[in-house]
Amino acid sequence: MNGASVRYLVDDVDMAVTFYTELLGFAKEAQMGDGFAIVSRDGLRLLLTGTGGPGGAAQPTPDGRFPEPGGWNRIQLEVADAAAETERLRAAGATFRGDLIKGRGGTQIVLEDPAGNPIELFEPAG
Repeated sequence: MNGASVRYLVDDVDMAVTFYTELLGFAKEAQMGDGFAIVSRDGLRLLLTGTGGPGGAAQPTPDGRFPEPGGWNRIQLEVADAAAETERLRAAGATFRGDLIKGRGGTQIVLEDPAGNPIELFEPAG
């Protein structure tokens, strides 16, 4: 495994794999039981790690905190038409953290995976 990857903690690895592959066009590279999977898209390797059971990424830190899904740091997926992609994903039952936002650089919206991890859909301006 060479290169960089992003790890997302998820409540249900199977559900996360289905979400990323069927709705967002990722390919499943590997899955090790129900606690870990690797999906990829356009050079991005996303490591999906379950929060239950043993495993390095799911273990508590020395101060007692447990890793959990969510937060605001996110991966960004470039799309050709953010409005159309948002409509397609809403029709499929996806959850968003707001509405489309237009800025100087383009249009964006933040989608949540089934565990609440954010994914920014971004349509560049121009």
